[in-house]
Amino acid sequence: MRDTTTDTPAVEVRGLAKHYGPVRALDGVDVAIRAGEYFVLLGPSGGGKTTLLRTIGGFHRPTAGQVLLHGQDVSDLPPEQRPTGMVFQQYALFPHMTVERNVGYGLSLQKRPRSEIQDRVSAMLDQVGLSGLGGRKPHELSGGQQQRVQLARALVLDRDILLLDEPLAALDAQLRKDMCLELKHLQEQVGVTFIHVTHNQEEAMTVANRIALIADGKLVEQGTARQIYEAPRRRFTASFVGENNLIDGTLAEVTSDTVSVETGAGRISVPCDTDAQPGAKTTISVRSELVTISPEGGSGLPATYVESVYLGLTTSHRARLADGTEVVSRTVSAPRPLPEAGAPVTVSWPKEQARLHID
Repeated sequence: MRDTTTDTPAVEVRGLAKHYGPVRALDGVDVAIRAGEYFVLLGPSGGGKTTLLRTIGGFHRPTAGQVLLHGQDVSDLPPEQRPTGMVFQQYALFPHMTVERNVGYGLSLQKRPRSEIQDRVSAMLDQVGLSGLGGRKPHELSGGQQQRVQLARALVLDRDILLLDEPLAALDAQLRKDMCLELKHLQEQVGVTFIHVTHNQEEAMTVANRIALIADGKLVEQGTARQIYEAPRRRFTASFVGENNLIDGTLAEVTSDTVSVETGAGRISVPCDTDAQPGAKTTISVRSELVTISPEGGSGLPATYVESVYLGLTTSHRARLADGTEVVSRTVSAPRPLPEAGAPVTVSWPKEQARLHID
């Protein structure tokens, strides 16, 4: 099944579409995932990311397009004939079976020798941190331990592509953070291609080698976590990932490496190489941690201070520009004098850090 050519993607979808009557759950998606990569499908609920994952796994047949695994078209093959394993959001463990029997269930269906099953299950439980717990039933385990059982059950089958559908959604916030790191380290150890669906940005950025943003059935943008967060190319990405301030305007002037945008709050210069013409509708995005709110009179855009919200490590400051657009500045919390609500202030940011979106 596997193509050993190094430049052949482990997973590739070409023009993939999935329609349910008039609903286009997937609409012409193209993506390639390298072997051994931890790839995350990130996006809002109902955007199509789980449909894409399940179509890769063979649980949905595409309306159009192809699914290729190691270069072979598997679009019409059922899940059991693909080199993929699936980890579901709900634990889906057999409650009457012990941990060992749950993990070894797939091997039993393959009629593997009992001694082989025992050896492989024992090794896998040790790898996922469940050594010594093989005799317990699922209800005797914590949520994190049950998720490890599900991972072990998928990995023990020696499939080289693991599909994870919101695997941490049922866990509390702290356990989710811990399991993120465990997943990342486990994937590095086993070297298997992981494709992980989530709507949680922090989770995605913790584990991913690359992230694909999926919304409205389309692949909006893809890149490393740093690229997606610090240099979003699309307006939707800037609105969904991180905490970006979005200021709408009209392209006023274009030079070789800078554009000027006319906004309701004043003219803003942004570094950008674009072939767009003056008059084009644009959006400027600036991350909240890059924004500075200063007393009136500094360089920047005039604004009115609205309020501050203490969030523990950080404090979120809100100001309103002349056209009513609200801008957020997030700073590390520290004792400092704050403007009164309604006080005139100036909003600014490093010019080179602003991003221009024309889409």
